[in-house]
Amino acid sequence: MDRRDSRVDWSTWGSTDGNFYAIDAQSGAQRWKFEVKSRVPSTPAIAGGRVYFTAYDGNVYALNAASGALKWKFQTGGERRFSGKHLHGTQPAAETMPDPFDCYLSSPAVWNGAVYFGSGDGNVYALDAASGALRWKFKTGDVVHASPAIADGTVFLGSWDSYFYAIDAASGQEKWKFKTGEDHDTYNQVGIQSSAAVADGIVYFGCRDSHLYALDARSGEKKWAFSANGSWVVGSPAVREGKVYFPTSDSSLLYEVDARTGKVLRSLSFNHWYLYSSPALAGDVLYIGSTQGKVAAVGLKDMKVLWSYETDASKQHSAEYVKPDGTPNGEALFHSDFYDDMVSGVERVMSLGAILSSPVVAGDVVYVGSADGNVYALM
Repeated sequence: MDRRDSRVDWSTWGSTDGNFYAIDAQSGAQRWKFEVKSRVPSTPAIAGGRVYFTAYDGNVYALNAASGALKWKFQTGGERRFSGKHLHGTQPAAETMPDPFDCYLSSPAVWNGAVYFGSGDGNVYALDAASGALRWKFKTGDVVHASPAIADGTVFLGSWDSYFYAIDAASGQEKWKFKTGEDHDTYNQVGIQSSAAVADGIVYFGCRDSHLYALDARSGEKKWAFSANGSWVVGSPAVREGKVYFPTSDSSLLYEVDARTGKVLRSLSFNHWYLYSSPALAGDVLYIGSTQGKVAAVGLKDMKVLWSYETDASKQHSAEYVKPDGTPNGEALFHSDFYDDMVSGVERVMSLGAILSSPVVAGDVVYVGSADGNVYALM
């Protein structure tokens, strides 16, 4: 995943190959590489000449953004994925299973000299941005892999314990919390992966209980909740000019809803390919990736795809895993309801060059990372 610094002509990327990269934004040439020796499925933050990111070894790292030299690292209580019994209805029903769809870590946010992030140890952390010293930590009831949003001195983010939290950024004290849905049968309709967006005093976030929520940012009062009819809302919403844009997973719909009421204004189907990528807005165009290994540019004037780009891996494996009508070949991807077959099926989806990261738009170029191991720059 990428975070581009608009002041310099390079971008930074974490990778599941165990390295963190800085690459030239014009040519794609490597500027430097930092060996983490652990997966880095988080989006970096750049501030004050440093780049911050989290990794599966349980550390948050701060590197010199120009050279890639380590400034400091902080060890949390350890990373883990969300897990549950009979997960998503797979067998064996009595076994506790880590969730293969818990596919990224909480990405750091930097504000007022501190770095904020969540962890698989169930805590939300605030560290001194210069030294990495702990300022405070806030305990939730389960894994925290949503990324924080910060507005008016408040940190907003959700946990897999089914609560969405507002935390004082200076002290780490809870301001309020909001309860979302629970599922103790298959642990399918529970948990918050989506990161929040705050606009005009309202905080918006998605939940795996198949809702997008709009809450009053000061009180936590529910303004409205949009039902996605059983489909997760994993991607983070984008808000602009009184409208909220967000994707759903299984139903693979991109929605435009009224920010005040949650009423659907328009929607666009992506042929049942899971949407984990968060939308990026630039001018009158929205950019989003799909697990089919495609990036789409959607014109907001008529909510139609202007163009799409297919990754190298998608071109290579589509004949095997994509039906002639463009929908997933479920039988080829997922062979049975046994847990191991679900994990193998996720790997087959990834082999299509699935795009779980969110596009970044800088100037007239769209940058996006793919599960095929490539970073793409598209014009």
